[in-house]
Amino acid sequence: MGFLKSFFDDVFSDERPAVVAAPPSSSFEQVSDQQLEEHLKVAQYGDFTLTDAIRPSFNLEVVPIAGYRHDVYRDEDNRTDVPVLMAAASRERLLDIFMELIEELGPTVDVVLETSHGHRAGHHTDLYREHIDMPILQSTLWDYEDLLVNDGCTGIAVLNPTVPQEIQLDEHKLLIAYGANLTAFEEVLDAGRVPCREEMRFITEAEHVHSSNERYVEQFEELKMRLGMDGE
Repeated sequence: MGFLKSFFDDVFSDERPAVVAAPPSSSFEQVSDQQLEEHLKVAQYGDFTLTDAIRPSFNLEVVPIAGYRHDVYRDEDNRTDVPVLMAAASRERLLDIFMELIEELGPTVDVVLETSHGHRAGHHTDLYREHIDMPILQSTLWDYEDLLVNDGCTGIAVLNPTVPQEIQLDEHKLLIAYGANLTAFEEVLDAGRVPCREEMRFITEAEHVHSSNERYVEQFEELKMRLGMDGE
């Protein structure tokens, strides 16, 4: 069980991604090293390709597919319900669609970088940057495509607080849109061949694991500086 032990030890390695989130009672514990390695190598499910950031449960409680559905976020502070779109896009289209979604927010936006590097599962740090021009933001993010798409410890949110609307590309590489009017975001997803599937389940709704490595830790620090963000 040597590989399985290191799999859950949360030790970073450039040669082998470190899994940084796994349930305490896991289906992975019942499989052999070889079965585990074979499962982690699988990225293609039908016409949907996962990023390197995350893998589903060994027993595939949720089979990854492209699609989006409508949800509601309950804001307890203001006692209001905020409409939400949750979407999963195949790896080859993921960042393109994210860039198209954030363009709908306007020419100047705020940005939040989320990191769980060095944190226990379920904990993270948010770093905030106000008032950045959209072309500058997009150019910078394209330089860090590998980090944003494949690191299971990095997430990003772009928002226009005057609307208000927000787009997230979270650690699970799901696309999430918040706001009162989501029509423009639906049109982007439809055009990107991400169909509406109101009954779909996402990889987050079952057992799953995240992965990262030291190279992504370094790239995150670089991106943080490029965006002019302070904080540890």
